[in-house]
Amino acid sequence: MAKKLSDNILSGKKCTFCGAYGTYRLADRRVKCRKCRKVYSLCKLRRDLQILHYFGLELSANRTAKELNLNYRTVMSRYMFFREKIAEYEEETFRKLGGELELDETYFGGKRKGKRGRGALNKAIVFGVLERNGKVYVAVVPNVTAATLMKEIEEKTEKGSVFYTDCFKSYGSLRRFGKHSKVNHEKTFGRGHNHINGLEGFWSFAKERFHKYHGINRENYPWYLKEMEFRYNHRNVDVFKKLFEIIYGRFGTDLP
Repeated sequence: MAKKLSDNILSGKKCTFCGAYGTYRLADRRVKCRKCRKVYSLCKLRRDLQILHYFGLELSANRTAKELNLNYRTVMSRYMFFREKIAEYEEETFRKLGGELELDETYFGGKRKGKRGRGALNKAIVFGVLERNGKVYVAVVPNVTAATLMKEIEEKTEKGSVFYTDCFKSYGSLRRFGKHSKVNHEKTFGRGHNHINGLEGFWSFAKERFHKYHGINRENYPWYLKEMEFRYNHRNVDVFKKLFEIIYGRFGTDLP
């Protein structure tokens, strides 16, 4: 791994989850912490940390399995576990977005014949909000009706914000939440502050990374999207250290 963890952690002297000394070995060779009472396998911990390292580097599960000489299903299972923990973290730490906000929807999925853009069949519909100079929030939505989008906006944004959108009719009643500025893509891509370039940049950021998966089960899109949301929101920090903190507890903040 690029980052070396403390020998006290990997040797079992110090608890991985709470950082306390005083762990002891059980008959089955697992480690138990006297303080937080967590029980875990050091062998599995070392394996999972190797997998987490490659996950942080954005390697596919297939590539990681080959690099570590592990079963693909084992690696994929850990990858999905990491994504679920990321989604929990993003939900628990979420705060309403405010200020200047860019709103848009897009469609994720492989190339298929038929209608493209809004109304495309068999694709995951994703709604996003980007806070300029801040974070992004994304979610899979069932449709792009005004009722659906307004519900997301009410729950995830601060009232009184400045909203930037395209001219889609579902944003017609957005003024009840704050100032609404429309970007007409047919005439201009936006001038000055009047654009949604930041959020469109995030869509490109996410879709570029999704290409390497060669198809994602539609049911799993929420987990993958939250991973992209997390990576974008933490693009300027040590991703491995942050992932360790999320998955193994606050003690991860003390990693070297």
